[in-house]
Amino acid sequence: MDGVPDCYADAWGRDRARQNAAYTSLMQATREAVPWADAVWDDLVGHLGDADNHNRAIAAQVLCNLAAHHRSERVLKDLDTLVAVTRDERFVTARHALRSLWRVGLGDEAQRLALLAALVRRYREAADEKNGTLVRSDIVEGLRQLHDAVADPRVAQTAQELIDAETDPKYQRKYRGHWR
Repeated sequence: MDGVPDCYADAWGRDRARQNAAYTSLMQATREAVPWADAVWDDLVGHLGDADNHNRAIAAQVLCNLAAHHRSERVLKDLDTLVAVTRDERFVTARHALRSLWRVGLGDEAQRLALLAALVRRYREAADEKNGTLVRSDIVEGLRQLHDAVADPRVAQTAQELIDAETDPKYQRKYRGHWR
């Protein structure tokens, strides 16, 4: 793939030291727009369903970083697939994806609105999950990170609505803590 860093292939290998080094390099590089995003996009989407949970987590996190600087139509097409990783059978993988997902909202308005809708759905679904309160907390925290980055009042409003909908006062206080 033209222009793609050499370390990209190492992200999908079995050597964990090389994989970790590649992950670190890719995450750093994708904090900004990169010219090779189109060249790796479909491959990353493919890795969201990889048999190796490390690969799924890496793909989700790198895609979230790329989405912050990418064309909306492509991001929107793959958003459901990306959100699906937040329900991964391995909770650590799901959580890595979930904690990066807010970056999708750094793109244009269409991406931000689609992300908000997806996070509201995910928040509601989490109520019946084993780690549902942690998922909900991560979503509210991610909304705070997004709001801090873009200052869109719709992000704050969405977070407030989710917090207000929490029926357990203990968790409502916890979620509200992300917005102090």
